[in-house]
Amino acid sequence: MTKFLLLKHYRGGPKQHPNAEAPMEQWTPEEITAHMAFMDRMIEDLKERGQFVGAEALSPQGAFVRYGGEGKPPVTDGPFAETKDLIAGWMAIDVESTDAAYEAAAYLSSAPGPGSKPLHEWIEVRPFLGEPSVVE
Repeated sequence: MTKFLLLKHYRGGPKQHPNAEAPMEQWTPEEITAHMAFMDRMIEDLKERGQFVGAEALSPQGAFVRYGGEGKPPVTDGPFAETKDLIAGWMAIDVESTDAAYEAAAYLSSAPGPGSKPLHEWIEVRPFLGEPSVVE
């Protein structure tokens, strides 16, 4: 089994699908409820198969922080492309193969959005880093 991180990019990917263009703030309460119910069902399915590791939605608030020597650390809200503008949430899964991770991501991409149509949103799939190679 290999762990993968599935990142939900509402405003990312090679080309945005028209169904994923409207931000969730513009969805009706019924559309949001249907979307969240889909996410809950997917999590339950993954749990039943022993493949669920964790998941969280992310708040749009955030900042970049780095070590800047003694004193107060530098904090900025740009000018970088920020994860708060790109990543709406994440899901960690533990599956047999990269293909299985891709299948899970494709299913996650089909979550309903406006008009109860699949979002076709891009899902970034990243494997967890395993043991580093030993260099001799």
